[in-house]
Amino acid sequence: MTPAARIAAAITLLDAIAAGEPAERALTNWGRAHRFAGSGDRAAVRDHVYDALRCRGSFAALGGAADGRGLMLGMCRAAGIDPATVFTGAGHAPAPLLPQEVAAFAAPLPEAADLAARDWPDWLLPQLRADLGADFDAVSDVMRARAPVFLRVNLARASLAEAAQALAQEGIGTEPHPLAASALRVLSGARRIAAAQAYLQGLVEPAGCRLAGGAERLALPEAARVLDYCAGGGGKALALAAAHPGRGSPRMTSTRAG
Repeated sequence: MTPAARIAAAITLLDAIAAGEPAERALTNWGRAHRFAGSGDRAAVRDHVYDALRCRGSFAALGGAADGRGLMLGMCRAAGIDPATVFTGAGHAPAPLLPQEVAAFAAPLPEAADLAARDWPDWLLPQLRADLGADFDAVSDVMRARAPVFLRVNLARASLAEAAQALAQEGIGTEPHPLAASALRVLSGARRIAAAQAYLQGLVEPAGCRLAGGAERLALPEAARVLDYCAGGGGKALALAAAHPGRGSPRMTSTRAG
């Protein structure tokens, strides 16, 4: 797929999501219906969709509309891409720019801080400004990007360096993170983790560095019973068991709020 065709696909998906279809389901169904799309195409389309969902307010402001087309126009403008080179109508590209769209792009760009603020829900803005104070602009900007990926190394199976080397052999770049002795931050190749032997063999597992760091710092009494009030796939139980070797698996009561 060409870059323009990927953006056209993202426009269709964003319109389906706006109509009520869950984002992950829409992407999965699109991939199944478009078998010609390679892994790189699917990854690029996914990135376009989730970037637009995270930056819906600012992309809509830059693109002149909150529908799929407007969001992708806004994405191009935010990335410094001339939309006229993408929205050509040629092949599988989106339809050419309309006169009002061309006029909108001639207007000055809004301030960066204002654009970041637009990506919060309106009802949440006053409370966030009050709570974050001088940090509001910086936090708003960080929240517009994909969160970094962290791995917890199973130190019973491999050292941090050994796990990092095994991952590097499969094209996954990492670096240690100071928040936890067992944490690696993924620098490149994050999409390869699920198929990596280091993951399949239990050397590493996806986990927030705060989760790993919290497990390491938790003073767990003997015969403790831990309440997991936000149960998921078992990451917290594994992190606690690894942080307290020789104690057996912590007894955990797992429940989902709501």
